[in-house]
Amino acid sequence: MEEKSGGMLSSSAHTIHWIRPELAEEEWEFFRHPDKQPFYRRHGIEWEQLAAGFEAGALAPYPRGNSLMGITVTLSYDSYDDYARYLAKAKRGYRRNYSRMEEELQRMGTLTLKAPIVLQCGEEGLLFSGYRRLCLAWNYGMTPFVWLVTL
Repeated sequence: MEEKSGGMLSSSAHTIHWIRPELAEEEWEFFRHPDKQPFYRRHGIEWEQLAAGFEAGALAPYPRGNSLMGITVTLSYDSYDDYARYLAKAKRGYRRNYSRMEEELQRMGTLTLKAPIVLQCGEEGLLFSGYRRLCLAWNYGMTPFVWLVTL
């Protein structure tokens, strides 16, 4: 604990180590996720183009918000109300993965996770995958890192 303005400031000892994700594990997000198809069509993105651009991606810090380095990221759902709607009240199967990560973070104090993926096309971004991982970091007051792919 640290003293600040006559009071005490609590800080977290939890940490997350972010590593490069694997695109092949996220094919469903490209071919099947209905809310993401308009972004792919609008920018003419094909799987082969995404795979080629993925290799040049890089880890970038993503503070809580709907903007990454000045670019609006759709489907990032950064507010607590969004979290309550899309994760906390989601179907049990979707929530279970988040709960498991949270329990392990609390038990171990540290996790190694594959970074969420953000696609950037011009002045528009899309959270391609990793919403639960983003929420975990944001809910523990951490700044997560994402794999930023510019197409």
